[in-house]
Amino acid sequence: MLFLPPPPEMSAAGSKYIDTEVENAINGVKQMKTLMDKTSKDHQAILHTLEETKRRKEEAVQLAREKEQQLAAKQEVCNETMLALWEECKPCLKHTCMRFYSRTCRSGSGLVGRQLEEFLNHSSPFSIWVNGERIDSLLERDQRQERQFEDLEERFGLLEDGVDDIFQDSTQVYSRMYPFFRAPFGSFREAFRPPVQHVRLPLRSGRFSRDLHPFFQHPHHSFHHLFQPLFEMTQRMLEEMQGSWEHPLGGFASESRNFSDERMVCREIRRNSAGCLRMRDECEKCREILSVDCWQTDPAQSQLREQMEDALRLAERFTRRYDDLLRAFQAEMLNTTSLLDQLNSQFGWVSRLTNITQGTDGFLQVTTVLSKAPNLEDPSSPPDTQVTVQLFDSEPLSLTVPGDISWEDPRFMEIVAEQALQHYKQNTIE
Repeated sequence: MLFLPPPPEMSAAGSKYIDTEVENAINGVKQMKTLMDKTSKDHQAILHTLEETKRRKEEAVQLAREKEQQLAAKQEVCNETMLALWEECKPCLKHTCMRFYSRTCRSGSGLVGRQLEEFLNHSSPFSIWVNGERIDSLLERDQRQERQFEDLEERFGLLEDGVDDIFQDSTQVYSRMYPFFRAPFGSFREAFRPPVQHVRLPLRSGRFSRDLHPFFQHPHHSFHHLFQPLFEMTQRMLEEMQGSWEHPLGGFASESRNFSDERMVCREIRRNSAGCLRMRDECEKCREILSVDCWQTDPAQSQLREQMEDALRLAERFTRRYDDLLRAFQAEMLNTTSLLDQLNSQFGWVSRLTNITQGTDGFLQVTTVLSKAPNLEDPSSPPDTQVTVQLFDSEPLSLTVPGDISWEDPRFMEIVAEQALQHYKQNTIE
């Protein structure tokens, strides 16, 4: 090999290429910030819609519960008729529910049977007459939505913080390097203003931050990864819930069952024996309880029952609306984070330059240049050139330039700088 002392202009030429790439990367980070700001504004609008939907849903549930309590206070009017039917309804309801559970659900028949026996002994026919399990189902669904919302908000906060960290680090890089950048580059200065303060609905738990905090240990970890598992889980949950909304009063005859319905009912029965009330249509005496009309003795009961049914339907509609909003926002986040990941893979590396000091010749230092030995198989071809460089804070890196490109050729240092930067990006992302 032939050692060639690198001239100073070689490092300067390579650094000029690197400076241009850093400048382009900072502009790319600005695109990330602009996209995140737009997403944050959209997020605020969705939060207001979610809050309004939640408020109207809770009002409808509260009204339904008030009407249920008023009906309960009047139930003695038809007490004798209902109690007689209830005594014949209970055995059939228990048999039907346990037969379904033992055939369909995986385990726990003995415990479920004991729980159901206790539940029926302490229940009244009124729970069937007013479809009481619909309110229980709404309240349970509200708790699931609350957990889902908290998880979504926590992940969105991590997304905002992750993009903001990259942006702020890039801001420092820009501030330190600004004298080295050629004008005009002032338009980027406009992006370095204090971030807009956003208002989030308060979260009730800190459990998610502990689970997701490791995200910050890997600044270039996929943003998309934050939302993909949550989206898939929500899709499965909503598919399973669909049958419950389509058949709120039961409808578990063999011809109407499907796997989503059955999985949903298995969970309901294990958590709460009231889930068995959904199967009341399977028993004749239970159906007769539903048809008991107390209007002749107390017309106000018929009106109260109708008002409660209207409130339940309204609450269920707003619950579905809330689900749709959460699902739409998650889908939007998947699309947004995919784009952010593309931008981050291209430009995010520049945020790692915060604590790197620029040398007198720039960020790229050429330390050695070696002309390799001629190729014995093709002596007529010029030998390749091996160049050792140090870029930013990386270890010295040996690169090869084809022999047909002389080191006086401007392309020579462009090839060296491009290879060095590509290697740095790969190590940074990994």
